[in-house]
Amino acid sequence: MLTLVTGATGEVGRRFVPRLLARTAPGDAVRVLVRDEERGAPAAALGAQVAVGKLRDPEAVRKALAGVDTVLNIAAAFRGVPDEEAWAVNRDAALELGRGAVEAGAGRFVQVSTNLVYGAGRGRPAVEDDEPLPGSPMWGAYPASKSEAERGLLALHREHGLDVRIGRLAFVYGEGDPHLAQSLRWEGGWAGHRRLTMVHHADVAQGLLRLLRAPGAAGRVYNIADDAPVSAVELHQLNGVELPAGMAGRPLDDPWEGVVSTARIRDELGFGPRYPSVWTAWDAGAL
Repeated sequence: MLTLVTGATGEVGRRFVPRLLARTAPGDAVRVLVRDEERGAPAAALGAQVAVGKLRDPEAVRKALAGVDTVLNIAAAFRGVPDEEAWAVNRDAALELGRGAVEAGAGRFVQVSTNLVYGAGRGRPAVEDDEPLPGSPMWGAYPASKSEAERGLLALHREHGLDVRIGRLAFVYGEGDPHLAQSLRWEGGWAGHRRLTMVHHADVAQGLLRLLRAPGAAGRVYNIADDAPVSAVELHQLNGVELPAGMAGRPLDDPWEGVVSTARIRDELGFGPRYPSVWTAWDAGAL
């Protein structure tokens, strides 16, 4: 089996690819699509094949897909990019990659998405069958573009038989990832008891590996998250920052907003987080 990974040099990809390579069976191989040889050097040193090119370059993508059995699309344009780039990378490039996978004869496609596609709270933890309602101005075009990519890729599953699996990640942290500190950019304006569902990089890897290899998961969507959403107050404490004035008195319309259920991935794929909460990771020195 040959697996192509995009986004291999991002915060998620550069932590996931070494774990994938360490768990690749003899005779199987991993190929990464990167912008230049230098970016691919760390993965190459661990045994990955390196395909050079941009995700938005159709010719480079076609070459990278040659002989591939499985595609794992981690690539994403998130905070700090214009909306046009978010749409181009998160939706357009993902769908072109999916169509290219069909043409190349790849049998499986794992799309990394986000639980931000759920949008506003529903009075309970969000589940995978909920209709996506992206649109918060806080995140720009990121959630909507990811939601549209999901929709288009699942259409390829129905129309062309591509085995599409989607993993919706919670807020990713751990292993030196700056996301935890960056969260204070917006959480300072939250109600103190508003919560954020999180997932450690080790459990991102566990979830994605299960999606890659599980039988019978075609066309399925899975939330990948830990067990204990963390409050805005706790995030300030974790970062060693004083609480903003008035945080405790701010209203919160729905205490379940931003919280997701992991019942499906537990029941169907046997997922169980290594770090059930950010405090577990804190105690382990894994932040």
